[in-house]
Amino acid sequence: MTTLMERIGNERRRLRSVRQNMIAAIEQKARGDETYVPFYIAAADYIDATMQRVHIQDVKMEDMIREKIETMDAGVEKALAELQARLIGAKEHLKPFLAARDALMEKGCEALEGFEKEGQEYSDFIVANMGHHGPTADLGAKLFSGEDWEYMAGITDAEVEREAALFARVQETIPGDVKTPDA
Repeated sequence: MTTLMERIGNERRRLRSVRQNMIAAIEQKARGDETYVPFYIAAADYIDATMQRVHIQDVKMEDMIREKIETMDAGVEKALAELQARLIGAKEHLKPFLAARDALMEKGCEALEGFEKEGQEYSDFIVANMGHHGPTADLGAKLFSGEDWEYMAGITDAEVEREAALFARVQETIPGDVKTPDA
C-alpha cells in the first residue's frame, strides 16, 4: 500500500505530465486534426477532476488553519488571503478552459483553435500561481498532525482509481505526432 505522501506525489506528477503533454500539443497546433479532439477532452477532464480535488484540499487547509491557529497575526492573515486569492483565481481561470472543452465535445474540430487558446492561458495561470506556497505550507507543517494531513488530502481508494483511469485515458489519446516531454 502506498503512503499518503506517495499518493499525493503521484497525483501531482501526473497532473504536471498531463499539463505538459497538453502544452506540447498546443504548441505544435492541431491544425484541424481530429485526433487532437479526444486527447484535449481527456486532458481537460483530468485537469478538471484533479484541480477540483486540489481546490477541496485548499479549502480544508484554510479551515483547519483557522481552527488550529492560536494567534491570528498579520502573517497568518496574509498567508490565508493569498490562499483565498489563489482559490478564487483558479476557479475563474478554470471556467473558460472547461467551456472550451465543452465546445470541443459539441463542435469537434471547429473548436480546436479556441481550446488551444484557452488551454494555453489556463496552463500559464497554473504555472504562475499554483503549486507549493511557503506561508500556508509552513503553517500546515507547524499545525497539522499526520491525521490532519490525511483528512485534508481526502484520498480514497476510489479517488486513486478514478484519477488513474482519467490519466490512462489521456495517455491513450495522445496524438501520435505530438512530441511529448514524457517521450
